[in-house]
Amino acid sequence: MESGFDMTRYLPARYYLCSGIAAVVFAGASGWWAMQSDWTPLFIPPALFLLTATVLFIVAFRPAVEVHEGYLAIGKRMIPWMDIRRLDRITDLISPLLVRVTLYDDTRLLLIYPGDLDSCNSLLRHLRRLSRDALIDGIPYRQYWGEVLAAGSDRRQAPPPRYRVLRPEDEAEVERLYQRLKTVGNLDQKNSTDEK
Repeated sequence: MESGFDMTRYLPARYYLCSGIAAVVFAGASGWWAMQSDWTPLFIPPALFLLTATVLFIVAFRPAVEVHEGYLAIGKRMIPWMDIRRLDRITDLISPLLVRVTLYDDTRLLLIYPGDLDSCNSLLRHLRRLSRDALIDGIPYRQYWGEVLAAGSDRRQAPPPRYRVLRPEDEAEVERLYQRLKTVGNLDQKNSTDEK
């Protein structure tokens, strides 16, 4: 990690709070309409709006997540990076971000971060980059980031992969032309027949 790493703070996105307020307003309007009517199933929409508002308010008031050089802070809880043994995404959703964090003593913590897409991607990248002793979605840290593992000085570096550029018949044609060039000195048909 570079020296001079600043703390990064991730706050919940405001649209969860705004959506919760809108759900309360809709619950009030649909509740008023249900009270004006004698039909009892009309009380289902206000109840659903209130349930939605409750969930949105719980998500909107999640504690801030702070990323420091030495630890991760979720609200008042501080977790040193070396204590994190595993990071697993629960869903493929980007926002809200749901990550299961497994600590050194096998305790699990569910990290819920309700941010916008850019903040969620940034937090996930920070979590993955700074958890050097962790398995990331079941893959060891170094392998996940593509770092070469050097087990010892006796291990030779693997040669770079060789990619096929030509088809086998084209390679044979190129080899035939190369051999002809070596023997004749040029590939021009007119000059090569005149010299013979």
